[in-house]
Amino acid sequence: MNTKIFNRFAVMVIITGLLFFLAGCKKYLDQRPITEVGSDMVFSDVASTYQAIAGVYSRLVGDQGFGIRLSLYYTVDNDETQGPTGGADNDRRDIARYTATSGNAQLEKPFNQLFQGIEYANICIDNIPKMNLYTNGTEQQKKQLQRMYGEALTLRAQFYLEAIMIWGDLPQHFQPAYIQAAGNPFPTRVDRDTLYGQLLADLKTAEDLVPWRNEVGAIGDQTDERITKGAVKGLRARIALFRGGYSLRQDGTIKRGSDYLTYYKIARDECNDIISSGQHNLNPGYKALWKDQVCGHAVSDPDGELMFQASAIGLTGAEDTKLGYYNGPTVNGKGNKSINIVPTYFYLFDSTDLRRDVTCAAYSVGADGAVKTGTAIVAICDGKYRRDWVTNPTIDPTSAVQYLGLKWQILRYSDVLLMFAEAENEINGPTAAAYNAINMVRRRGYGKPINSPDATVDLAGLSKTTFFSALVRERSLELGGEGVRKFDLLRWNLLGTAIGETKANLAKMSTLTAMSDPTYMAGFPAYSKSATLPIAMYYFSNTTSDDNNINGLWYNSLYKTAPVSTPSGTKKVVWLSSAIAASGTSSPLGRYATGFTTGKSELMPIPQPARDANFNLSQNPNY
Repeated sequence: MNTKIFNRFAVMVIITGLLFFLAGCKKYLDQRPITEVGSDMVFSDVASTYQAIAGVYSRLVGDQGFGIRLSLYYTVDNDETQGPTGGADNDRRDIARYTATSGNAQLEKPFNQLFQGIEYANICIDNIPKMNLYTNGTEQQKKQLQRMYGEALTLRAQFYLEAIMIWGDLPQHFQPAYIQAAGNPFPTRVDRDTLYGQLLADLKTAEDLVPWRNEVGAIGDQTDERITKGAVKGLRARIALFRGGYSLRQDGTIKRGSDYLTYYKIARDECNDIISSGQHNLNPGYKALWKDQVCGHAVSDPDGELMFQASAIGLTGAEDTKLGYYNGPTVNGKGNKSINIVPTYFYLFDSTDLRRDVTCAAYSVGADGAVKTGTAIVAICDGKYRRDWVTNPTIDPTSAVQYLGLKWQILRYSDVLLMFAEAENEINGPTAAAYNAINMVRRRGYGKPINSPDATVDLAGLSKTTFFSALVRERSLELGGEGVRKFDLLRWNLLGTAIGETKANLAKMSTLTAMSDPTYMAGFPAYSKSATLPIAMYYFSNTTSDDNNINGLWYNSLYKTAPVSTPSGTKKVVWLSSAIAASGTSSPLGRYATGFTTGKSELMPIPQPARDANFNLSQNPNY
């Protein structure tokens, strides 16, 4: 959402004080019905309804949403990124290492906020179609209200998807709480396939209510970051893939339905509609997308690649994000550097893949906000959200601000292309359309013209099985650090395999032994498996470049034996060494997914306070 929406936030707070009363699941039975005065006031005209929809959007962000917990706590460890160093804490470290219990301090509030978002959406879904203007207003008013109704359906689907991915089966909550509590005050958990079915049906309805990007002006709305038809269809495709994928069930088995291809067809068709519409395209530059667009707080997105964003505003834990402070490289010692790149992932990238140096930030920034210091491979940060890239406005290196106003990217167009390629391959094998979709993403990643075939980077001649393996790798290279990977691996039933093989390769790396190709995806570049990778890297003493490549940050090759002595004008950091696998919680292997257990860790435990409030809420397997 753009600034104009949130300039009305103070007014919205007054309205939502009457309307949005759900404080959390543990207070589920304490709610009062919305009074007729409150409902009539909020859903009386387009402007007030618009403010109510802004309230639904607001539940995407803040500390308990994509501001930090949903985006950065719950998405690691995987074969790309891992959580912070340090001992067990009944908090964020335990979540990353798959050792969280139902009493973990970081489970209750995100759980509550997701259901708060569902409740906010439910109230809009219940009330908007009842408005007189919805059926009797001007054509513009009707179109605007239809759009908001579709947005509420879409946002509810997003909140539910996030909750299902994390916790599995959940209570069915598709009515406002004041209605539902009267008939079913202690709801039991419902099979996630039933929930997915409702969400898919809701999004099908929303598709016909929400305009495409180029239709927004025609209904009297401004072009901003609100949901448009492409986002609805993209989210429907994503949910269909999860519905057709594997998941840990309440009986302790990991399985998917026999009808999974039905849902792959939904995903393919929705993605194909987006591709065929011409409404969305790839930004020609991968680095420009993240540095100039996302971290540059760009107002417009001419390519439409950023299809669904969780916006941030206010410099507070309620409505902003800590992206670029909790993660990413530090500036003048400011920041947490709490998300690290798994060393094996760094070497999954081809040396000429431009995405590596965007996704992996192997430096910290000095007190002047410019000069870089190279970091060891054990301390590489994820790089898409970087404090030193933030502009419009630029953040002074002495500032202690933690909320940088960066938007979490929920859905990008490149993900749509890759979802299409995956679904098409699953249904028909590697067709020309599947190749074209994945190769467009690859060409951009290598700095090639997106729409021109290029034999140097294009995939070709693969079987259905090897195409899928390439797709598993390509999604990681393209979407690394964006909170997608862990859940991709879960729906493919590959998370346990990925963790086990990553551990084995980290151990090899620590002894300068050549890594082995993974079995679950296409392998490393041949030179990444060399036993002569450098044991030291030398960075230029006064560089301000954020490019890892030679003549950028590093003096010597990342893929060849290092010089014996420190070259003039450089400084040394230890690179490959036993530190990768050292005992204790400071090394990559020492803390990596230490508690992962197949048949348990695929889901997180239901927070105990939620179960205390609802005695019918059962716990997940083996917790």
